[in-house]
Amino acid sequence: MPMLLIKGSFHLSGFTAPDGDTVPFIPDYVGEWKLVRGCEKPQPARDGHVDIRLEGIDALETHYSGNYGDEKRQPAKFGDQATDALLTFLGFSDIRRTPDPHHPHDMISATPASVPGFILTNGADVFGRCVAFACAGEPPGASGYELDVSVKLLKERTANYHLLSEGLVYPTFYEGLLPALRNALADGKAEAQTGVGKGIWNVSTDSMNDVTLSGAKITGMDSITGDVVILPKLFRRLKEYFSLGNTTLDGFLTYLAGAADRFLDLTQPDPKEQIGLHRIVEITNGGTVRMTIPSEKILFKPK
Repeated sequence: MPMLLIKGSFHLSGFTAPDGDTVPFIPDYVGEWKLVRGCEKPQPARDGHVDIRLEGIDALETHYSGNYGDEKRQPAKFGDQATDALLTFLGFSDIRRTPDPHHPHDMISATPASVPGFILTNGADVFGRCVAFACAGEPPGASGYELDVSVKLLKERTANYHLLSEGLVYPTFYEGLLPALRNALADGKAEAQTGVGKGIWNVSTDSMNDVTLSGAKITGMDSITGDVVILPKLFRRLKEYFSLGNTTLDGFLTYLAGAADRFLDLTQPDPKEQIGLHRIVEITNGGTVRMTIPSEKILFKPK
């Protein structure tokens, strides 16, 4: 799959707090942001940086406010582990967290303040973030030109696959990523699930693990911020729902219908566009929420 290669450096100092699927990046030649395809172009800050949203994955939220209410996060363990694993993969070390007097989340610093690397991108999202594969070290091609992204390159060079293979993020796909690369990323999840599993897929009895499909007992905001590990997309919808003042799940499926997420169910032989996650979310026993298909079998469409 041809994608634009941009060489530059990943930065921490003075920029947006990274998380397990977002990190700031400055090209060696800032003008190359103009080469990114699509109607939406990355909007660089004055220093030239743009937040890179890692393609094909979703990490547990470390600071999410959404459209309503205060900033919230999912259980800290795996969100912080994903952030640390991303930064370590890119070449940072001595990762530190310090309280930020201006934000409810910690600021993150590391050594050095920036590391060289490159991204492979097909475009930006509606928030102006460049959606890309993030890679450490020297690129295998010239910056500013397209490079065919093979399965081999994806698995050997990208932070995206590394995080999946460590069980620290969920595969989460949007329209535009070719099936071969989606399947390769899903292989990362399968790798992490081998044996007792790693990270969120660890099924040891003393380990917190993902309950998106098996079902999460939800009693309110505290459940999703401290008690259960679920797909971040589902967390975000629950967080927004509770931030509106709801105290029970009685109206949650109706809320999901109104949120109108567009997607394809890839478990179907001939997938058709569906609207609303209420079609693949169930509420049982009065308060157990579960999704009916795994995230790698959902193909989301931008709103």
